[in-house]
Amino acid sequence: MRKIEKLRDDVKPRFNEAMEPLSLLELIDTLQRLGVGCYFENEIKRALDTILPIKKNFVLLEEDLYATALHFRLLRQYGYEVSQDTFKSFKDEKDGAFKACISEDIKGMLSLYEASYYAVEGEDILDEAQEFTNRHLKDLKGNIAPHLIKQVSHALELPLHWTLPRIEARWFIDFYKMKEDMDPLLLEFAVLDFNMLQATYQQELKVLSRWWKSLGLAKTLRFTRDRLVESFLWITGLFFEPQFGYCRKQITKVTLFLTMIDDIYDVYGSLDELKLFTDIVERWDINTMKDLPDYMKILFLALYNTTNVMAYDILKEKGWDIIPYLKKVLADLCKAHLVEAKWYNIGYRPSLEEYMNNAWISVGGNVVQVHAYFLMGIKITNEALECLMGYPNLVRWPNFVLRYADDLATSKDELERGDVPKSIQCYMHESGNSEEIAREHIKHLLRDTLKKMNKDRVSSSPFPQPFISVAVNVARTAQFMYQYGDGFGVPDRETKERVLSLLIEPISLLED
Repeated sequence: MRKIEKLRDDVKPRFNEAMEPLSLLELIDTLQRLGVGCYFENEIKRALDTILPIKKNFVLLEEDLYATALHFRLLRQYGYEVSQDTFKSFKDEKDGAFKACISEDIKGMLSLYEASYYAVEGEDILDEAQEFTNRHLKDLKGNIAPHLIKQVSHALELPLHWTLPRIEARWFIDFYKMKEDMDPLLLEFAVLDFNMLQATYQQELKVLSRWWKSLGLAKTLRFTRDRLVESFLWITGLFFEPQFGYCRKQITKVTLFLTMIDDIYDVYGSLDELKLFTDIVERWDINTMKDLPDYMKILFLALYNTTNVMAYDILKEKGWDIIPYLKKVLADLCKAHLVEAKWYNIGYRPSLEEYMNNAWISVGGNVVQVHAYFLMGIKITNEALECLMGYPNLVRWPNFVLRYADDLATSKDELERGDVPKSIQCYMHESGNSEEIAREHIKHLLRDTLKKMNKDRVSSSPFPQPFISVAVNVARTAQFMYQYGDGFGVPDRETKERVLSLLIEPISLLED
């Protein structure tokens, strides 16, 4: 820790040493991608304030696509207002399309590609930029530097804006080692920080593992998915910073319960049992659970005790009784699950709109977000609480993304194990289109929802920035876990490799 503090102090002068605006932007981008930008928030904010007006500071660079797009992306990332018109100078005045010549500037194209994912609804220039760069970057030809090919391939898998910070840091550290202009000081700082944080995660996972084993739910309810490590990996995607250790541990517990509740409603409980369970969660009274079957009694009592311990901690530390809020969000979840169970029981096929109006709640992200608000250590206010419990767009949109990503990756498997038709099947039934067309439609809806999130993450709200970041990370984690299929339900492929690289294997400073 002393070494990290010293290295951080040694890195700070780099902001003053970067004399040109482009050098400063590249420093900020490198620190972000190495995963250590959070240590320099004040310096980054000051730097961006000094080079804010694109036209004034980039007169010499306004024909430099790479510099312009990098500047645009970083400003949007940090919530500055900047117009898409910035890119008009790269379009042909005659036909309004992007100039063909810029497709030869691979570094610039990659920068524009990343910037385009900060679009909000109605930004046609950025939509065109995304389509243009996607098409050309996928069709690269000629003698191209290996490091550029590697960067392009990585970016096309998932754009930087929707990639988890830890995943990007793990990849970029290895990439940065190989760069000719690599700064050894930045690399040493990033590697040490990554390994320190990884060691912290390991300690948290040990504590959780002992708790989970002593609770004994996985042995008692053998029909449910036992996903401790996968749940912890998911939650580190939401709160990766070292100060959120308590929050990570508690919300991993919440996620384990959400998985078991999902399995009970989807594949195990009878409709009568599910109605009883939903009612008891809504009442939040252990005296009413006598009519439950034993397996539900065990689950409810474990959920009840674990939730009340969290609430006790918050009451003791902050003086807030949060039981009514946690109870409400858990009851809303169970009621949404019950709707789907009833649909399945009578063979009802909802429309896509009807399905999504319920499914964004049953997917469970809102439960995680409400718990996060209380457990992150941020200031609790009545204004924010009132807004939060009305499920504002900042809560809704990430859950829409989570549901779309989940359905695209898992719907076939879930249907086979006895689940309600998912968004793809709902659209197929409603429109009469093929599965292929339905999948493209859901992907389109997912992309549109991400644009809505881009707007809401910088809109005025009563929530502090750490909570807004969690909302964005819900969408990022969804795409991460379902990028190659069901990375949560079938975790023995890419998920296993990610667990090893993020949680188990430290990074060596030496080249591999």
